[in-house]
Amino acid sequence: MTNTYTQLFVQFVFTVNCESCFIKEEFREELERVICGIISEHKSKTYAIYCNPDHVHILVSINPSMSTSKLIEQIKSGSSKWLNNKKYLPTKFSWQDGYGAFSYSKSHTKNVVDYILNQPEHHKKQSFQEEYLLLLEKFEVEHNEKFLFKWFDKKQ
Repeated sequence: MTNTYTQLFVQFVFTVNCESCFIKEEFREELERVICGIISEHKSKTYAIYCNPDHVHILVSINPSMSTSKLIEQIKSGSSKWLNNKKYLPTKFSWQDGYGAFSYSKSHTKNVVDYILNQPEHHKKQSFQEEYLLLLEKFEVEHNEKFLFKWFDKKQ
């Protein structure tokens, strides 16, 4: 698009569908590379990614021709297909419906990158449920607890 200049930074957060779909350390980095590839294919850029056993955080800058909902749809469907083809898990892999998408200014991206890359340490102190509810509160996202993710554990 001629004369279109954007700077759209979004942190996506989404979660696995069941405990038998937990992301294992043996294939975590490979899955992260696959997800980064999907993001690149859609002319967007990954700044940080971390696949926890039960959920994923990604900071991306999104191409202006791509909606957040379309990009996350491509990430989730492409990574599910890849995981199911690899047969790394004893059951069919799937992601839960829905996701969180939180926007940031350029000046905050370093802190968000550090936060995402520090997920293992972070979750020694705080569960995913606590973390996600705080994100919703911080960003003043109205929500109904009845329609949030299924939670799997208190702390990893």
